[in-house]
Amino acid sequence: MDYIADLHIHSPYSRATSRESTLTGLASWARIKGINVIGTGDFTHPGWFRNLSEELTPAEPGLFRLKNEAAATSPLDGCMGDSTPVRFLLSAEISSIYKRHGIVRKVHNLLYVPDFESAGRINSRLARIGNIVSDGRPILGLDSRDLLEILLEEAPEGFLVPAHIWTPWFSLFGSRSGFDSIEECFGDLSDRIFALETGLSSDPAMNRLISGLDRFALISNSDCHSPSNLGREVNLFSTGLDFFSLRDAIRGNRRDTFRGTVEFFPEEGKYHFDGHRACGVCLDPDETRRLELCCPVCRKPVTVGVHHRVMELADREQPLFGDAAPQVFSLIPLPEVLADITGMGPASKRVMRCYAEAIRRFGSEFAVLMHAPLEEIASHSAVLAEAVGRMRSGRVIRRPGFDGKYGEIRVFADGELDRLGLSGSVFGEKHANLRLKRT
Repeated sequence: MDYIADLHIHSPYSRATSRESTLTGLASWARIKGINVIGTGDFTHPGWFRNLSEELTPAEPGLFRLKNEAAATSPLDGCMGDSTPVRFLLSAEISSIYKRHGIVRKVHNLLYVPDFESAGRINSRLARIGNIVSDGRPILGLDSRDLLEILLEEAPEGFLVPAHIWTPWFSLFGSRSGFDSIEECFGDLSDRIFALETGLSSDPAMNRLISGLDRFALISNSDCHSPSNLGREVNLFSTGLDFFSLRDAIRGNRRDTFRGTVEFFPEEGKYHFDGHRACGVCLDPDETRRLELCCPVCRKPVTVGVHHRVMELADREQPLFGDAAPQVFSLIPLPEVLADITGMGPASKRVMRCYAEAIRRFGSEFAVLMHAPLEEIASHSAVLAEAVGRMRSGRVIRRPGFDGKYGEIRVFADGELDRLGLSGSVFGEKHANLRLKRT
């Protein structure tokens, strides 16, 4: 079966997470997006674990569905989206802060298990180590290697994936907190790691510049804190719809079962370039080195971003992909595409009306972004077809993110729509009334 999976999300029990990130809220948005499998996130939190136990029922092996699927009503004025099933996979993220080799390490790791019994045993072990109640993503003084050992002991069928591995502050290779190799982090258990999460600020091409990562599958997920942000990045599978087939497809890392990933353009990630947000300074790695890692405005150290850190560890000039490597697709979320067309904010009422109309006409967000023929899109909206065509071919305008500030990816330059004669309708709305409002 071909399906889409977003395996890293958060519940309302995590800090800075929307109250709408309930199981029904997540399932509702998954249908709008066209996503079939969602990580539950946060199974280590007692409150969320209780919600999961009460609201989910077993479906396929290692996957779960809502007991009351009818409760997952549409968030878009009756527009239900894709009718394919929505399944949940038990997942959690642990923030490990500990000292190794005299340096404080801050690493986030993702846990995946096939059943509540395994999750419960892990929770019992972690509760004896630290506080798992205060946050859905608990902060524990637990070495990443030891966390992996606990997972292997309590959930032998489960697996661990280092999360957003390049994020400066909290990741395996983070410039402010990480290691230089998998082996340095996980020691004698390194061979039990078979996948890495690339994060929003990097993509597979960047990671394939490093020969030490060749043996690892690269997965991509949204890490969303609001259900409307599901699917910012996802994984594409062509395998059995069950936990074990999904796990083995990732481990096998072959295009016939793990078809590929859908990525942000990495410049949109909020740590892609170096910089100092307080001073509004964004730097590429060459500039940063010339400035000796200091902000040119205040002379304080800049935050070294993902691109810089990848280049530090890279031992290739060009990425190396095997013949059977999963494919990579770089996309822009549909509300951002519509915002670029209309000149309005992605969450504005006008953009959301256009978004809902696109879902009604094409079935889901991923149907619009990836599958609908451009001729079919053009029959409804010439300007949307032009935008989607540019995005699919990578013809986009990129402004990199830095030091916690998201970058910007656009398909049209200022005034370009009028110059190209694309000031027609977007599902009935005239561009004449939607002049671009940009600085």
